[in-house]
Amino acid sequence: MSAPKRVDRPLSPFMIGPYYRPQITSISSIMVRITGIATLGTVFLLVAWLLAAATSPAAFAWIDWLLTSILGDVLLAAATWAIWYHVLGRLRHLIWDLGYFVEVKASETMGLGMFIGATLLTLVTIVVV
Repeated sequence: MSAPKRVDRPLSPFMIGPYYRPQITSISSIMVRITGIATLGTVFLLVAWLLAAATSPAAFAWIDWLLTSILGDVLLAAATWAIWYHVLGRLRHLIWDLGYFVEVKASETMGLGMFIGATLLTLVTIVVV
């Protein structure tokens, strides 16, 4: 019996590039997962701020300085964008679970709309708050 012929083809991590073109639907789905993890980092900052307020004035002064500095403003703006994006991603999945807008063109439009919507909602949040 002869040995089976081995076909040399790339495995999935190597598909991006010449074999696979990332699509807005896959990128937006990956970004929902990333923003979910980023939201956990935001919760960590909030808990650190609360614990510092409960423990000592020096600890609170340090974390409060961090969150009210330029770096803190950038972190909180990015966290706001991540939260809005994640909310819109969950809303998109709810709409899909109900059976609406599951066509390719509608899904691509919703994926692009999530990026634009999260940016606009972040700007509105920064201006209002």
